[in-house]
Amino acid sequence: MNTIIGTYECKVDTKGRLMLPAPLKKQLSQEVNQGFVLKRSVFQPCLELYPMNEWNVMMQKINKLNRFVKKNNDFIRRFTAGVKIIEIDATGRLLIPKDLVVFAGIDKDIVLSSAVNIVEIWDKDKYEKSIDDSVMDFADLAEDVMGNLNDEDGIS
Repeated sequence: MNTIIGTYECKVDTKGRLMLPAPLKKQLSQEVNQGFVLKRSVFQPCLELYPMNEWNVMMQKINKLNRFVKKNNDFIRRFTAGVKIIEIDATGRLLIPKDLVVFAGIDKDIVLSSAVNIVEIWDKDKYEKSIDDSVMDFADLAEDVMGNLNDEDGIS
C-alpha cells in the first residue's frame, strides 16, 4: 500500500457514522473490498483505521511473540482490545462502534489524520489539543527521531 496523505475534518452522526472525504476515499479505493480494522490507539485518545493488508502485516509481527511470556500475552490482549472489522458501505460511510466512540471521546466534529499507512480518527478538540501540546516539543522530537538519519547522498 502507498502512503496515505492528508488531514480531513468531517462530522459523525448520532449513530457513529461518518462519510469518508472524497480524497481519502480515493486513496483507500483499492482497500475497500478487503475491509478495515478499527482499534484503540496505544498512545493517544484516538482510533486507528488499518486497511486489512496493513493489519495483516501487523498481526504477522505480533504472532511472532511468545505467548508464554506474560508481558507478551498482556501486550497482545491490550493491543487487540476493542478491535473491530469495519466495512465502508456503498455510499462511502463508515460506522464507528459505540465502545470505540466512547474510548476516543468522539462527539460530532472529527479529524481523520493520515499516519503513514493508517488513518487516525480523532475528536476534533482532542486532535487540536494534541497538536498544540506538541508544538514546543516538536523540534526536539524531530531532532531525536530523525537527526541521525541521512540519505545516500548525505542530505538529511
